[in-house]
Amino acid sequence: MTDIHIPPGLILAGGLSRRMGTNKALSPLGGKALLSHVIDHIAPQVSTLALNAPSGWAESFALPLVPDRKTGHAGPLAGILAGMRHFAIAAPKATHVLTVPADSPFFPADLASRLADHITGEKSVIIAASGGHVHPVFGLWPIAIADDLERWLADDNNRRIRSFLARHATLGVSFPPMESATASIDPFFNINTPDELATAENFLKSMSA
Repeated sequence: MTDIHIPPGLILAGGLSRRMGTNKALSPLGGKALLSHVIDHIAPQVSTLALNAPSGWAESFALPLVPDRKTGHAGPLAGILAGMRHFAIAAPKATHVLTVPADSPFFPADLASRLADHITGEKSVIIAASGGHVHPVFGLWPIAIADDLERWLADDNNRRIRSFLARHATLGVSFPPMESATASIDPFFNINTPDELATAENFLKSMSA
């Protein structure tokens, strides 16, 4: 396999967790932190792994910290840019960075390989989809567009991922629901509220029933 097929990975954990009321990455799920589930799930799919998060709480996860280069909580695009810049040095042979958010514990075990199968060039963006919806924070982002992303983010009005994607060749790859013996859930289900955390807990229990 080439570096395209085994990309470096970045977990996006720079959000403010307003709806959860506490740092959702540290919220307990199945007896361990939500972020620990994400780390366990992505680590086998990538060549190396880093965490986009501010200093002060994430050091205990023993991953390289890649904080936003732009101040003011500029959203996931700022984290993606930080990852591009980091891996341009840390993984110089890689063409793309795989990103996943810290609040989605059920994404597919073949996410990286399925997305990589659709790369058509060093500037193509490949994102995940399910149920007719795209999930741009689950994506293979080309390091070659880092300069364009940095220029884009220089304007404080430019924060929407989909608006930025409209500037580049982008392909969505659809994934089926995640199934247990008794339940089904969107593989990109993300946890923002205590109720959604309870939903995830119930599905996790169903997987081991």
